[in-house]
Amino acid sequence: MEVSRSGYYKWLRCPESNRERPHKEWTGQVKEVYDRSRQIYGSPKVTLQLNKNGVSISERTVTRIMKANGIRSKTVRKYKATTNSKHSLPVQENVLNREFTASKPNEKWVTDTTYVPTSEGWLYLASVMDLFSRKIVGWHMSERMTKELVLQALKQAYGRHMLMPNTL
Repeated sequence: MEVSRSGYYKWLRCPESNRERPHKEWTGQVKEVYDRSRQIYGSPKVTLQLNKNGVSISERTVTRIMKANGIRSKTVRKYKATTNSKHSLPVQENVLNREFTASKPNEKWVTDTTYVPTSEGWLYLASVMDLFSRKIVGWHMSERMTKELVLQALKQAYGRHMLMPNTL
């Protein structure tokens, strides 16, 4: 550590500084508030809660304490509804009736739309699967979940089917 032996022993014997005493106490209080928040609060909310409890502490100090003790807030993704069932648009009847097997290629296609969280927001993916081969025959991605997303995936699947009808 590149410290002299005498300096190390002097450091061991020296009393706790006036600055260290409140920091030890605050560390316990920060951990307590953090745990009570189900480990969701970051330094701004922890500071606010401590100030409400009568502890005079700055956000910067709370940030330093949290960083030194490896305390990080957990981010919780909010639920995002992707289906709107309350509409007056026509609804297609269930033709497959849960029979997900096909006897030949291109007899039955199914689609699905899913979303993937990215650092830039949600990415939506629509895919078309041939139930005979279980292969994805068309797909499309977009920043928004719209009917165009699904239509583009269907157009891609249909275009591939027209180009290579026996290979799908």
